[in-house]
Amino acid sequence: MTSISEAFQHGASRAPAPVVHLLTPKDASRWDAFVTSCPQATFFHRSGWKTVIEQAFGHRTWFYYAECGGKIVGVLPLAEIRSRLFGHSLGSLPFCVYGGIATESEAAYQALDSAAQALARNLGVDHLEYRLMAPQHPDWPAKHLYATFRKPILPDEEQNMLAIPKKQRAMVRKGIKAGLQSRIDDDIDSFYSAYAASVHRLGTPVFSRKYFRLLKQVFGDDCELMSVLHQGRVIAGLMSFYFRDEVLPYYGGGTNEARALAGNDFMYWELMRRASARGCRVFDFGRSKAGTGAFDFKKNWGFVPQPLHYEYQLHRATSVPDNNPLNPKYRYFIEAWRRLPLPVANFVGPFIVRNLG
Repeated sequence: MTSISEAFQHGASRAPAPVVHLLTPKDASRWDAFVTSCPQATFFHRSGWKTVIEQAFGHRTWFYYAECGGKIVGVLPLAEIRSRLFGHSLGSLPFCVYGGIATESEAAYQALDSAAQALARNLGVDHLEYRLMAPQHPDWPAKHLYATFRKPILPDEEQNMLAIPKKQRAMVRKGIKAGLQSRIDDDIDSFYSAYAASVHRLGTPVFSRKYFRLLKQVFGDDCELMSVLHQGRVIAGLMSFYFRDEVLPYYGGGTNEARALAGNDFMYWELMRRASARGCRVFDFGRSKAGTGAFDFKKNWGFVPQPLHYEYQLHRATSVPDNNPLNPKYRYFIEAWRRLPLPVANFVGPFIVRNLG
């Protein structure tokens, strides 16, 4: 795979050296216009994440942009996490599946990369992390724990249905035959109930309601909530992001009733159907860890895993972090968390997950 640096070596022209600035509110619209136009940028490069991360979790952020001739030519969103349990890190970007440097030129890339490395040294972090779809630093230690799942979707509903492999398509039809319905709404509380129950079954701490409210408030129509109903009751919920011609189902979950009725299968089909009608042409199923049920579920839909490259520049740390549920040292914590009463888990969870990133 071609690295970012190699991609800029062809066609480089002489230009003034880019100047690196910190994002201020007055430049947010320019930042987002660049993100929309830059092929390397993702939804997770949008300026709104600065507000979300600061207000939902209380973490400090540094959203750097490179400017040349009055024009933004590169961006790098960064956030710092300090935790006694999980260490001290600077990353692009916590709580996001993608991040890193998005630029138009090698000079802008180098300027932003240098700024991030200098900041990491000044903060005295354990490590600097870039979450990437393509490698940027082959010389840095990397973690290839995750894969992402992205696939084109078609304008025609029936063609999209037929593109789903037969066994998975049968599960979608099971949900349809059960009389499930989908509804686009702003019902954070119903979504949260379904999502919290789902992550609790997995033994994972839940985010706060405040976080989800901020996502909806900051990203507006590009952050959509969908409920799945059975006989008028919400049994599953999904929060999705829209970016250019892509849709990204990002947070979702369902009750035990939803599992029995193929509610999750129906939910993702309904999103695909609605997104296609909205003009989306890429369905980004998000990241999953190899060897997990979520990884296999996405493959069952006909999506091919594409390895993600999470790269680390080590500062005070001597090895890359291993803060993930597959780490054997968290096995007993996960089992204990599953046994907690749901209201207790929902109260305590946000205090833990804010430091995981």
